[in-house]
Amino acid sequence: MLTQEQRDRYQRDGYIVIPGFKDLDQIAALRRRAGEIVDAFDPGESRSIFTTQNQMSASDAWFLGSDNTVRCFFEEEAFGPDGQLRQAKALSINKIGHAMHDLDPVFEAFTRDASLAAVARDLGLEQPQVWQSMYIFKQPGIGGEVRWHQDATFFDSTPISVTTFWFALEDATIENGCLWVEPGGHRTPLRERFLRDGDRITMEKLDATPWPDDSTAVPLEAKAGDLVCFHGLLPHYSAPNRSTVSRHAFTLHVTDARTAYSARNWIQRDATLPVRGFD
Repeated sequence: MLTQEQRDRYQRDGYIVIPGFKDLDQIAALRRRAGEIVDAFDPGESRSIFTTQNQMSASDAWFLGSDNTVRCFFEEEAFGPDGQLRQAKALSINKIGHAMHDLDPVFEAFTRDASLAAVARDLGLEQPQVWQSMYIFKQPGIGGEVRWHQDATFFDSTPISVTTFWFALEDATIENGCLWVEPGGHRTPLRERFLRDGDRITMEKLDATPWPDDSTAVPLEAKAGDLVCFHGLLPHYSAPNRSTVSRHAFTLHVTDARTAYSARNWIQRDATLPVRGFD
């Protein structure tokens, strides 16, 4: 599936962009289904806000209980001082997570893709395990910043094998909050680990290596349908979306079963919902 040039680029930079990986019909089906999930979501169930600015705020029961189900999370700026939504519910949701790829037929069809399985193999994932899926809205005007981080923080294994598959469902530009990455940054150490012990969450600091800045970071603008693949140690970030257009994306986090998945990662699976690959 991947050319030798693409494989070499991935090894060198820690990421690749594959243009036009998903067609418009596949994108439309996923966006339509995400809209249905949001329509069915009752804000009275939870007003949980997703933020990466203070990860400890993610330790509420709504978040922790989303590990093996499907739940919606609001943008940080969704609510006004009166506690009411500033705009329509459909324009207030930050993301849907985290097991749609296993529990929803439309998301499962998007994920269980022979072409995606081939890409995973070419990236070195011989026995892929898909742990998490997220539909990210990056809403116009209020789409939240996602601070610099490494995905291995949340999906630690020995050795580290987590790989991210990030699908642009709309054009991602600098104006609406595209990804920024540090080319070659996957060769830097793991800086922190997000650890779960029951209902208790801690962020363990491992290394003081500074996060990238404007001198080393580059934007990853992408067209709808493009697939961005990146290494779990690659530092990445996205700015707030202050534009008038959204930036929908879908992400999968995948490890290799040949590596030892940490028992302290926040998402675990058992026989009731076994972790599966792309097939």
